[in-house]
Amino acid sequence: TTRNAIHTVDARPFSLAHVARKQRGKMMRVVAAALFGSALAFQLPTPARLAQHSALAAGKYDGEVWGMDAKMDVWNSWDPNSPRSEENFNPFERNADGNACDTAGYFPGEGKYKDPMRPDMNWDAMMKEKEQMAFVEANPKAGDVPGAPGRLK
Repeated sequence: TTRNAIHTVDARPFSLAHVARKQRGKMMRVVAAALFGSALAFQLPTPARLAQHSALAAGKYDGEVWGMDAKMDVWNSWDPNSPRSEENFNPFERNADGNACDTAGYFPGEGKYKDPMRPDMNWDAMMKEKEQMAFVEANPKAGDVPGAPGRLK
């Protein structure tokens, strides 16, 4: 009787075919979910998606190279005494994390930030930019003081 008790631990029949069927059913559900989920990537944009994309900010140099010439142009037209906007901001200003802004004055982590197209860089271009930055730092604009309406708060 002891011998019988050892071999009849579970009254249900145990077979490899039964286990394989259960695992195949689970695998089919996983495959179906993966196929359905990836099919959503090929849908045409809905009006809600289009509206979300068009809500991104567009600065004067949006879609163009955000190099030193573009930044100098924005800086020359910047008025620190007017409210900060997508057309009125200091392109050389850094946020608390030390990040530079995009072409519309938004910083990484802000909802409307768009990674700008950056120029190719080499040693000569970096030295020229260093001279231009020295000029910007040595010649602050009138009204460029902490708390000015055109500055980052």
